[in-house]
Amino acid sequence: MLVVELAFTPAPERLAARPAHRETLGRLHAEGKLFAAGPWEDDQGAMLLFAVGRAELEEILEADPYYRHTPGVEVRAIREWALLVGV
Repeated sequence: MLVVELAFTPAPERLAARPAHRETLGRLHAEGKLFAAGPWEDDQGAMLLFAVGRAELEEILEADPYYRHTPGVEVRAIREWALLVGV
């Protein structure tokens, strides 16, 4: 699994792009590619947990302009995560 950590600023462009981005997240979850996603409680960023390989994750990030082209959204980190306990 891969964890994507995002950082946010209150840019209005981010808020305008959010509905389409969340629709994409729903589709990816239904396809089994996204395990979980959500913002930090303080809305300063978010964490997304993908069940795909690195190459496919790069394709997903590039296909959704929210990650790379939306003011107020920064991909802070992409890390491999090994599930030890859980689903």
